[in-house]
Amino acid sequence: MPTQDRAAKERSPGVSSQSPRKSAPSSGRKRIPRDTLNKAVIIEAGISVVERDGLDGLTFQALGEELGSHATSVYRHFRDKDELLLEIIDTLRARSYSADVVATGNWRDDLVLIAMRVRDHYLRYAPFAHDMSVRSTHRSREFVNVEFTLAALSQAGLTTEQAVLYLRVIGNYVRAMSSFEAAVTCLDMNVRAKDYIEMKSGSMVLDPQEFPHLVDAAPYLLPFDDPQPFAVGLNAILDAIESLGQSNGGAKA
Repeated sequence: MPTQDRAAKERSPGVSSQSPRKSAPSSGRKRIPRDTLNKAVIIEAGISVVERDGLDGLTFQALGEELGSHATSVYRHFRDKDELLLEIIDTLRARSYSADVVATGNWRDDLVLIAMRVRDHYLRYAPFAHDMSVRSTHRSREFVNVEFTLAALSQAGLTTEQAVLYLRVIGNYVRAMSSFEAAVTCLDMNVRAKDYIEMKSGSMVLDPQEFPHLVDAAPYLLPFDDPQPFAVGLNAILDAIESLGQSNGGAKA
């Protein structure tokens, strides 16, 4: 038997003798001229990649394919993926609520405003929610939001030390709840509905002697994406801030 034929038979069926090739960028994408490739263009490409492929899909190789450019061209603008991710997060923050966050003259209304804008932002960009909740971008939009929140806490009558503490309390609460709700929205709608129905119906048929409170509450159980808990928790924090401010002599005019 000729050597070539014997080698062909020894290979596993369907396995090519050539090394696998990476998929080429879609022919529908136009190659971007080098002089037009800048940070803003790369950030937009990064957002598209994450919304399509998730954060794990955000690589410089994927960006190069998205842009119709070589991956090394991205390094001229961003030293690594982490720097790019922080720029993306800050860009999305500015896009979501920069024009809407304006002081009302009422500290409580201001804190509700910033909290709701952050929550809406997380839900809008759910694939980024976890990283947005645990990272500090130390960039312009974050500085503006922190200054806005501290100003409201100061107006509520808190000292600087108290304001810093409650900046973290309200910030951690809003980010944690918003990130959780965003994660829920990423689940398939049928899975979300199934979980809720099975928890509710399962609770209703439990032994009332063993689970008296749960059986009684079963008809009123809320789905994980119900917005009421967010508002209730936020108001509890604001009530605590108001009480503390009053103990300091009351809110500032």
